[in-house]
Amino acid sequence: MIDFGIIGTSPITHQFIKAALQTNKYQFRAVFSRHYDTAESFAKPYEKVDLFTDFSSFLSSEIDLVYIASPNSLHYQQAKAVLLAGKHAIVEKPMVSTPAEFEDLRQIASEKGLFLFEAARNFQEESFQTIRQFLADKSIIGGHFSYAKYSSKMPELLAGNTPNIFSADFSGGALMDLGVYAVYAAIGLIGAPHTARYVAQQLPSSVDLNGLGQLVYENFTVGIQAGKNMTSHLPSEIYTTEGTLTLNACQHISSAIFTKNNGEQYQLPLASKDQSMIEEAMHFAQVIEEANHPLADQWLDVASDVHRTLYLMRQDAGITFKADTHEN
Repeated sequence: MIDFGIIGTSPITHQFIKAALQTNKYQFRAVFSRHYDTAESFAKPYEKVDLFTDFSSFLSSEIDLVYIASPNSLHYQQAKAVLLAGKHAIVEKPMVSTPAEFEDLRQIASEKGLFLFEAARNFQEESFQTIRQFLADKSIIGGHFSYAKYSSKMPELLAGNTPNIFSADFSGGALMDLGVYAVYAAIGLIGAPHTARYVAQQLPSSVDLNGLGQLVYENFTVGIQAGKNMTSHLPSEIYTTEGTLTLNACQHISSAIFTKNNGEQYQLPLASKDQSMIEEAMHFAQVIEEANHPLADQWLDVASDVHRTLYLMRQDAGITFKADTHEN
């Protein structure tokens, strides 16, 4: 059983805890929050959970792993502290703000023999693996991946405030929050691009509200759409010399239909889970139990490509974060 604690008391943390407990491989043991009342309120649905407002005490507690779902810009320093304390880390996407932060965390985890995971749930879906196997013998000539959803924080933004998810100080914006899923889908299914571009509707701070990107491969390009001030109902598509694979989404994928160039259609057999985070929770636990560092390294290789690509896209659009001042 993997004893774990959490940093970040947003709804997604409850979702992860629920998924983790359903695997019967985790035991929820500890909550860290700067405010005791917040930690106490968060922990009410659970039993025998220790509450911490002192970060050092939290890291010294009897836990094996920490799940981090704080604002984006805090991920790096918190994950670094967790790893240096000898704990495994699961970090919500985006794990970091810059490629340099990613490589630093990866090096620390490697030196200490610990596991570092990015909770990009679409990459861990069984349906994702089925799609990748289907594409293995296909010649890909392009694609388009889309994730745009009107944010619950838009009213606050429109009222003149700056929620964390739209703040340059907290590494926010559409690309980092939702576009990361589209980039993970593209790189996970097709591979890493040579370079990348991004054009966006931006706030005065440079943070993007929505945008269109292009991943550039040797002989084709792949489109990326991200948005938080609008909702898109577009599917995601992968184009091959034999036909087009249409996905209902780029995450929590429940439908994949291949339409051949002659019009014939084939529906891939996907087994989508109702709980969208249970597959990643199960896979992370299995890797830890089996001490499967080679597989974890493969996942980190993909994550490295994702964060390099996100950084190129931000640079192209002129999106700057406070965290960029630390980039080498």
